[in-house]
Amino acid sequence: MKRFVVAAVLLLFCVAGPTSVDLSPDEYRLLDYDAKADWAKVIDNVNAYFQEELKSEYLAGRTVTVAKNREDENAAGNDLYIKFTNVSEDKGYRLHIAVHFIDPKTSNELAVIPEDRYGAHVCGLEGCIEKELGKVGELLHKQVSPKK
Repeated sequence: MKRFVVAAVLLLFCVAGPTSVDLSPDEYRLLDYDAKADWAKVIDNVNAYFQEELKSEYLAGRTVTVAKNREDENAAGNDLYIKFTNVSEDKGYRLHIAVHFIDPKTSNELAVIPEDRYGAHVCGLEGCIEKELGKVGELLHKQVSPKK
């Protein structure tokens, strides 16, 4: 029942402002990258990919403002702020992430998708992260789209 109520509340919003997915550049050794800069480039690439997918597919038809960088939390002018927390990619190429829906006018959390693990199969690390973020995008779409 809670998800139904949450979904109904979120349908009232027509503009979303998600942040970037905050993977830590310091995890580069855990994921077998030789240089922190190489892993940071992967993070930038998957964030750019995910932000475009949010705009064109998962939150299509809505005005989407994306974060400029991992510190950007300015949600002014938006009706909904989507924040990702507890983000990590484990050695098994599984994304761990929690999603928070926040009212930027009051800073109150409206709803949360608790931390979960999303796994993709038969892919390189960057491809796996993109597929896993696709699953997160599908969840966002379900939460903010009108029920038919």
